[in-house]
Amino acid sequence: MLSVGDRFPPFRLKGVVTSDPATAFQEFDESSFAGKWKVVFFYPKDFTFVCPTELAGFGRLNGEFQDRDAQVLGVSTDNEFVHLAWRKDHEDLRDLPYPLLSDIARELSQSLGILDDVEKVCQRATFVVDPEGVIRYAAMNDPSVGRSPEEVLRVLDALQTGELCPCNWQAGEATLQTA
Repeated sequence: MLSVGDRFPPFRLKGVVTSDPATAFQEFDESSFAGKWKVVFFYPKDFTFVCPTELAGFGRLNGEFQDRDAQVLGVSTDNEFVHLAWRKDHEDLRDLPYPLLSDIARELSQSLGILDDVEKVCQRATFVVDPEGVIRYAAMNDPSVGRSPEEVLRVLDALQTGELCPCNWQAGEATLQTA
């Protein structure tokens, strides 16, 4: 798995941005959202049980991420039509405020080292990427355990201070000072 300090790989993926088939699809690549931080989270499959709780959780905090000049992107190996069907079907996903990207060719997930060897789907991985395209945070959860969007936001806050942040640091608290 690529990790902190590595460059996020180049990509070109179709994404779903609305629940309306007439306006749903858009292409994204590594230069989309130039100059912004990116929170890119990967999930195994659409129409499952843990994944929609995470998607909805990131959706509820999307304004907080935007306030920090960060773009949230959800990614799985399902195609864009499955993403659209899931958005339309699941009440908590109908109005997601961020794109769901389709890594149907599995090139991005393979490049990142997060493709499950057996099922050939994305692992439950999260990357925070700085505006220069460098991974500043990388984490992977067991498929049965959902991640915490609040923790990802906390880490983004800490990274954006440019300072040393102690354990459990929260935005607004003092950072560590060296002698």
